[in-house]
Amino acid sequence: MLSVGIIGLPNVGKSTLFNALTASEANVSNYPFTTIDSNEGTVAVSDGRLEELKRILEPRECTPCFIQFIDIAGLVKGASKGEGLGNQFLGNLREVDALAHMVRCFGGTSVSHVLETVEPLRDIGVVETELLLADLEVMSRAIEKRERLWKTSPREYVQEQKRWLNYREKLESGLALGTGELDQDDHRELKGLGLLTGKPVLYVANLSEQEYQGEDQPWVKKLQENLPSLTRGRTPVVAVSAQLEWELQQLEDQERMEFLEDMGLRQTGLERVITAAFSHLGLITFYTLANEKLRAWEVKAASRAPEAAGKIHSDMEQGFIRAQVASFEEVQEHGSFQELHRLGKLRTEGKEYQIQDGDVVQFFFNP
Repeated sequence: MLSVGIIGLPNVGKSTLFNALTASEANVSNYPFTTIDSNEGTVAVSDGRLEELKRILEPRECTPCFIQFIDIAGLVKGASKGEGLGNQFLGNLREVDALAHMVRCFGGTSVSHVLETVEPLRDIGVVETELLLADLEVMSRAIEKRERLWKTSPREYVQEQKRWLNYREKLESGLALGTGELDQDDHRELKGLGLLTGKPVLYVANLSEQEYQGEDQPWVKKLQENLPSLTRGRTPVVAVSAQLEWELQQLEDQERMEFLEDMGLRQTGLERVITAAFSHLGLITFYTLANEKLRAWEVKAASRAPEAAGKIHSDMEQGFIRAQVASFEEVQEHGSFQELHRLGKLRTEGKEYQIQDGDVVQFFFNP
């Protein structure tokens, strides 16, 4: 299951967004450090194709993809050295797949700002500096522990030494590790080391209800104009009004749809956050139907069939034989795997097949 940590300064709306996303009741107040324990919750990913497959195939059970969200206490200057509650909660971020960096873009005096004024780019800089400093400390300790092994077996560890020293050099230069070109092995290594700045980041601009419903969103434009220079254009910005999203979740489905139509919106802000997280992480969705159970799965784009099977169970990856595959559109047109098989439209694919977004798959494997 995909996991996303919600980070930001105190009092930017993280817990309100978390409550709206997960239908939870994390404590929310207008003073800093309301969150003193990390909150965790899961949310189903809205999926129109899954709903259509459910209608067509009439399975006994239907399970969507899920995302786990973790609401972290606000980070302040000095968090990497233990200021506020930051050092305690930085550890909670090390295992997540991605970060949703929430930025306050609303004014007003009813909710105090830890830095007194609303300056989103400055706030981003404070949090990202603490992540860099935390990573530098972790990387320096890891190198110190590894140096003896590098000296005793230099040929065996020459590439690792080169990579790790390069990581530290980048951090010392004030560059997030994610600003470079990283492959899946790099991401796995950075995650294994417990480093934070190599994780994909999605920025969530929290607006007032009035600005969110209006056409002019100056802070969002400013973030979109300035963030690419910091992240080499790799980071999307999603605008939400966390308070409005929470209020929308209190409505019945029909009322919510009518409200969105009145606002001229096709999706809630929460749905756009989830969609952006999937897109930014390079994830696609495939579907399986087995024992009358229809299920959606997320997997990295360009993953091969055995890797996709491994999302279901490691035995299926290890004992993979073949996969029978149809596209969502083909199932939608013909109504069942049986009909596709009769028409000769059901494809048999081997170990090298790359799963495509929307594939409906039956895996065959040796236990």
